[in-house]
Amino acid sequence: MTKEDLPPAGPPDDSLAPRTTQRSLPMSLLRAREAVMSHFRPMLDRHGVNEQQWRVIRVLGEAGPLDASEVAERANILAPSLTRMIKALTERGLIEKARDAGDGRRVMLAIAPAGRDLLRRVTPDSARIYDELEGRFGRDRVNDLMDLLDALSHLKA
Repeated sequence: MTKEDLPPAGPPDDSLAPRTTQRSLPMSLLRAREAVMSHFRPMLDRHGVNEQQWRVIRVLGEAGPLDASEVAERANILAPSLTRMIKALTERGLIEKARDAGDGRRVMLAIAPAGRDLLRRVTPDSARIYDELEGRFGRDRVNDLMDLLDALSHLKA
């Protein structure tokens, strides 16, 4: 196939053309996520955790013991990914797992003392990043954006 065999670049002529990627909500959310996470990833790397592991630790630190399915939902992680993460995080002593006393099929997760220590060590670095982002984007705008995103997240299908 040669370049001449390819269709012309640019949006289709019909009125049913998709939105451009610059005005696509999913694409805009992904770009914004990547822009924000580019500030947090180096900090997480320095502390030896990835984004998903950090979300699990944060959820358990905030909520206390939860069953694995609740952790997956609150941390926005697919169950198979969480299963692999549980093994790694328990081996590192950051979380603890146990079977539910009332239902042996349920796996209960809790933050371990080392996980609490990690939260305490990361919090000042995280606060500095938030301060920097709020300084550049505006605290009120960050708060408004978070309110809008929270409202948008309740529109689940």
